[in-house]
Amino acid sequence: MPLDVGLQLEIERLHARYAHALDEDRLEDWPGFFTASGSYRIVTAENHAAGLPLPVLYADSRAMMRDRVASLRHANVYEPQRYRHLVAGALVEQRDPQHAGSVASFMVLRILQDGDTIVFASGRYLDRIVLAGEEGGPQYQERVVVCDSRRFDTQLAIPL
Repeated sequence: MPLDVGLQLEIERLHARYAHALDEDRLEDWPGFFTASGSYRIVTAENHAAGLPLPVLYADSRAMMRDRVASLRHANVYEPQRYRHLVAGALVEQRDPQHAGSVASFMVLRILQDGDTIVFASGRYLDRIVLAGEEGGPQYQERVVVCDSRRFDTQLAIPL
């Protein structure tokens, strides 16, 4: 199927808006990038390749994502930190008139309170996207975050 440049730009804009919301600590916006029944999983590349279903983090609805944000804001205790997402190389494919798929590489830098910056995570996003979601624009139906490393810092608090 030939590349639809408009679709490519629309999905890249979705990815950019998602990354900016997290980087700007607008965690309350995070669930709105997903459909009401959307799912979010963080898995290791090793488990993903082996077909093992155990995720590092899992949410199976927008309501569950809102609960995650509420716990981050009010219950969890973690070192203050910021993220900087770098998202590149999005390959977008229209699956049917209502859905698209996307694979994009990512790297997340973590900026600690003392100013140290470390590579926190890298990998790829595997997305199923509803093109006309409940908010009118594209929304994630499923976002699987496949991390290159099987080692996770205990500070995996903020969504990737």
